[in-house]
Amino acid sequence: MPKLYITDLDHTFLHSTQKVSTFSKKIWNEKSHHALLSIATARSFSKTNEFLKGLNLKAPLILMDGAMVVSPEQKLIDLKTLNKEIGDAIISESIKFGIYPYVISLNNHKTLDETFSIPPILNSYQEFLIRENYASDKRLSYKKRIEGAKDTLKLVYMGEEKILRPLAQHLSSMFGDTIEVKLAPENYMKCYFLTILHPLSDKAHALTKVLEYLNKDSLDTTVFGDGLNDIGMFKLAGTAIAVSNALDAVKNEADIVLSKSNDEDAVANYLHETINS
Repeated sequence: MPKLYITDLDHTFLHSTQKVSTFSKKIWNEKSHHALLSIATARSFSKTNEFLKGLNLKAPLILMDGAMVVSPEQKLIDLKTLNKEIGDAIISESIKFGIYPYVISLNNHKTLDETFSIPPILNSYQEFLIRENYASDKRLSYKKRIEGAKDTLKLVYMGEEKILRPLAQHLSSMFGDTIEVKLAPENYMKCYFLTILHPLSDKAHALTKVLEYLNKDSLDTTVFGDGLNDIGMFKLAGTAIAVSNALDAVKNEADIVLSKSNDEDAVANYLHETINS
């Protein structure tokens, strides 16, 4: 039975240019004939599709930090969302801290269309992200008033740690185990991201769904990552591998720490050396 290999995208499989290298594509497609290869990312369905264009996909994708699990045929296997009521309540609390989130929601369960709702007031980090990466993105919807959606995949805040950490603590205290609160540094933007999701919307729970779908054992699974949202997946998988540029907290949870970084095709080199062709 082929083993399962799942890699994070940003800072792990993608280069810092936010592209999959030609070498990584070549190795992925070669090794996909001998193993099940897939992705676990905080990215959306449509954006992940852009990155993975030209790659052979035979295993489900873990998307939006684990909020969505999608089959290779692009059908929903699992979905965890926040409803409009709790989204509105979270936004109301965050406004007290002078910061507004993006609201990312799913519009259609069949086509997997998404909307990125943009608040009327943006900080410099939010403005830069939209200008540099999403200026022509058709999913953007600029709102006069930001609010929750029926199927909210996640709320995303960007800013300095001194603002977002108190907000994260406040939301955790107010909403308890009805939400998942993730605060982590973002190296591309040189700031922090605060992400609010469904309480079961994480890579570990999503990996469980993938294993059930494929009827595979976690011991036969190898995962790669660099960030705090990969740690739950590390604890579940048979083998957990951190790239050399991973956060120290992630390296401490890894079974293997690679000598190469994402920009040196760490994941592809590992696949090349360990999967028999």
